[in-house]
Amino acid sequence: MESFRTEIENPIVQKDIIDLERKIRLFKEGKIDDERFRSLRLARGVYGQRQEGVQMIRIKLPFGKVTSEQLLRIAKVSDEYSTGRLHITTRQDIQIHYVSLDRTPQLWAELEKDDVTLREACGNTVRNITASETAGIDVNEPFDVSPYAHALFQFLLRNPVCQEMGRKFKISFSSSDEDTALSYLHDLGFIPKIVNGERGFKIMLGGGLGSQPNHAELLSEFVPVNQIIPTTEGVLRIFDRFGERAKRLKARMKFLIKDIGSEEFLRLVDAEKKALSYQVFEIDTTAFDNPIPEPLLVAPKVIIEDRAAFEAWKESNVVQQKQAGYVAIGVKVLLGDFYTDKARLLADLIKNYAANELRFTLRQDILIRNVKEENLEFFYQELTKLEMVNLGYNTISDITACPGTDTCNLGIASSTGIAVELERVLETEYPQYHNNREITIKISGCMNACGQHNMSAIGFQGMSINAGKLVAPALQVLLGGGNLGNGSGRFSDKVIKIPSRRGPDALRFILNDFESNANGQSFLDYYDAKGEKYFYEFLKPLADVTNLTEADFVDWGNADNYVKAVGVGECAGVVIDLVATLLLEAKDKLTFAQEAFEDKKWSDAIYHAYAGFVNGSKALLLSENQKTNHQAGIIDLFDTVFVATNKIPLQFTLKDLVFQINKNEPSEEFATRYIQEAIAFFDIIEAFRAKDLEDEK
Repeated sequence: MESFRTEIENPIVQKDIIDLERKIRLFKEGKIDDERFRSLRLARGVYGQRQEGVQMIRIKLPFGKVTSEQLLRIAKVSDEYSTGRLHITTRQDIQIHYVSLDRTPQLWAELEKDDVTLREACGNTVRNITASETAGIDVNEPFDVSPYAHALFQFLLRNPVCQEMGRKFKISFSSSDEDTALSYLHDLGFIPKIVNGERGFKIMLGGGLGSQPNHAELLSEFVPVNQIIPTTEGVLRIFDRFGERAKRLKARMKFLIKDIGSEEFLRLVDAEKKALSYQVFEIDTTAFDNPIPEPLLVAPKVIIEDRAAFEAWKESNVVQQKQAGYVAIGVKVLLGDFYTDKARLLADLIKNYAANELRFTLRQDILIRNVKEENLEFFYQELTKLEMVNLGYNTISDITACPGTDTCNLGIASSTGIAVELERVLETEYPQYHNNREITIKISGCMNACGQHNMSAIGFQGMSINAGKLVAPALQVLLGGGNLGNGSGRFSDKVIKIPSRRGPDALRFILNDFESNANGQSFLDYYDAKGEKYFYEFLKPLADVTNLTEADFVDWGNADNYVKAVGVGECAGVVIDLVATLLLEAKDKLTFAQEAFEDKKWSDAIYHAYAGFVNGSKALLLSENQKTNHQAGIIDLFDTVFVATNKIPLQFTLKDLVFQINKNEPSEEFATRYIQEAIAFFDIIEAFRAKDLEDEK
């Protein structure tokens, strides 16, 4: 494991990886609590699997952008440390599975050689920032949002304001009013606008899926591009300070906004302005403004014998770009899974004959961009060799599904198995839907909606159903969701629960009725006209559990009878805080504060010191068996328990001391004073804890 210590050029990245290696060692020596270690590894993209003793690694790829060099690096790592399978997620990441925990630092080091990170891919952090895969080539876009998504990713990576929040935080950038990045179901969703010649964004706030989907509210119709980073930082600071931490299911930002109201939330954000790292942040777009480079090699002319197949593929999978003479090619990837042998050949293809870039999509596909239209026949020939010309890119048959019970601890029923069967039904029985882009089908293996089932026209959620003393795999059928554009969307209704084996029949019933009774209406208009009860009634026969056969107790993609087995989810990195661990972490925060100060990063230094105040306060409160639920509450409770009672005499209340943070600009002078005050406070509480322990002997 020593080699990466000298191979990584970036000292910040090297420090990260060495720290992960050290924490793994301490964990194995029993010196770090299991739950606390979980929080740390999740923030480094290391996620527990359903299978014991191995890890899923999530590779963070901002807005899904990948070069051939990065794809080759990911393939190399997957072959060496995993199984050679690459899984595209609905957040445009790549996941690999069955990785040994001990090997994760070296794996990370290998990825960093081509500027690929694991940092903050999981855990209570800002997850991968997603964007429309067509950003930069979209014929309808006001401007390319890619540089803005990239700048925000860079600003937030390792930023102390979002390292240990109460829950995960999701951000998206759509390329146009079509809102294909789904702003309405994100914590922050950005839609590009030009007002009086100025670039900016409409911003949606507080959306989310999960078991309780919530439509985002409008934060602003227009925020200039140089204000999106200050705005985001302000929102994150308030979420970090006031977001729920004790009750995991109530810890997303949508619940905080619901609890205090959007008006109060935005007032708190506004009150934070003085403390922000930047009042204005100009984003450099020049790296994205260059003309499309010429391919390295000239594509040979080819003759396509089956012209009908080629034209069908062209109609289904080829996207016109805004750049004249160029197209993008959509590759429909079944379940988002492809393998390293084909990844290598694909990397060579885009490097030599396109512009050395592809993007993974929100629907778990691949978009090859900047292909000269004159080279389409050549690309069709080469992609045919890779078995990457299946029709139906971004259509009804392009089904989204999470891993479900294949690898996820929270999976209740198979989502991948039923997805394969539904695609087969569509291909063989409903060819008339091959190019239907109106109806979406999405599947999740549990209520957490990683497969986005509750925002699709037709959705399925993995469940279980009792039949006497036996338990069978089941599906909740949901209908009526969809993206309406420009920040608006609708969530699906839960219509009925049926045994999983009857999922294909449910799809048949729905599509057959749509064809017979829609009378030219869109699917959503047809659903609204008929109403939820109508669908419940005609699907009701499928819910009968008195006539189950032996096959109904075997889930899709499995050979054995179904066993409901749900593990501990790691989506939020829930932790059990120990007093000693928190004090140690408070001390670490103060060290980080001093290091940031030495690097002249005044804002980061101040925020690390703030975190030191909070962690130290929480440690003592836990030693007194006091329950805490958010950072602001911790500070108030500390004053009540320790300061007001004079157990810990302070010159001021802790609230006055700590919340200087939003009353001062992040200057060198304030950073110096604030860090000194944080260190002095830590010395006081450390002495108090030592005396407390001595008195207990």
